[in-house]
Formats: sequence, structure tokens, C-alpha cells
Amino acid sequence: MLEEEYDKTRRRLPAHLRRVETERPFSFEIRPVQDADIPDIREIYNHYVTNSVVTFDEKKWSLKQWRDKAAHLHKLGMPFLVAQSPSGQVLGYALVQPMSSKSAYRYSVENSIYLGQAATGKGLGRALLEALIAASEEAGIHQMVAVISDKGAEASIALHEKLGFVEVGRMGRVGFKFGRWLGTIYLQKQLQPKKRRRKLFGAGR
Repeated sequence: MLEEEYDKTRRRLPAHLRRVETERPFSFEIRPVQDADIPDIREIYNHYVTNSVVTFDEKKWSLKQWRDKAAHLHKLGMPFLVAQSPSGQVLGYALVQPMSSKSAYRYSVENSIYLGQAATGKGLGRALLEALIAASEEAGIHQMVAVISDKGAEASIALHEKLGFVEVGRMGRVGFKFGRWLGTIYLQKQLQPKKRRRKLFGAGR
């Protein structure tokens, strides 16, 4: 017998037919990115491209673009992490990339953290940023910079400040998206690198 087939007006449902709503604990594993993660990463990022100003991209990214990016960061030895649910779904990701293609910047990176909509407000952003900082220190990175939109990213700014980032500058009206001008806020954190030297953007020194 199905629950909907039972005459609820006559008497109370038997215990085995009662629907009990229980909230599962929010849990995840943070690990390096794998190629199988790319479709989920693309969906997470493209949601922000089309629905927010936290990224200044206006066109959705393709799977090829993301695979090329992941391969490039791997070649440079730069961390690219994902948070995965027990069921295997990618809940969010975090990565660092060079601040510039000029080789003298090889000890400094810009970070990027995005969460799936169902994973926001549960502490995952902090966990990913902490893991990204630790992985970057292991990779010998000295400075981590966050470039954050001055509209709609208050939670991201607060998170970075809680983890020791300091605002170092602002630029006004440098982006234009959804019919309005946007600025950027720059935050910086001095890391404690475990390695003294980094390779010259993937090449030997």
C-alpha cells in the first residue's frame, strides 16, 4: 500500500507509512580536482556568469576552456581544489592562478572560490579557502590576492578578512555588466610558504 492510497481521514497512518523528514548532516571532502569534476565546475561557474556580478565574465565557459585551465594550473603547480559530497557531487571549488604572465610574479597568485547554490551558508567557503591557503603554502607561494566585486560580494569580503586578508586598494567603475558600472576591491594575505623557491612557471630554474 502506498501512502497516498491510504484513507488518512479514518485513522492515523501506521508507523511504516509515516513520512519522517530528517535533515542529513552537511558533509564533504576537499581534494585536488579531477577531470570528471569539470562538468560540475562549469555548471557552478556559469550560474554566476549569467546571474551575478561577482564575476566579470559575461559569456559562459565551455568544458574545453575549463579543461585547458585545469591542465595549465597543474603544469604550473598551482592548487585547484574541489569539495565533494558523499554522493559524489561537486559542491564548490577553489583555485589560484598567476597574478600575471610575467615570471617575477611566480610567488604571487590570485584566488577564486565558487560554491554551488545548495552549498552556500554552511561553512564550505571558509573550509575551501583554508585548504587553498594551506595548499598554496605547500607549493611555495608567498602572497595571495583576492580581487572581489564591490557589489554583491559582501560575504566573500568578510570571509577573506576573517582569514587574515587585508584590503590594499580599490578601483571604481572598471567593469560594466547588466547595465551598470562595477568596481573591484583588492585584498592580500602574506602566506607562510613551506618551499623556498618555485619553478619558473612550470619550467626548471
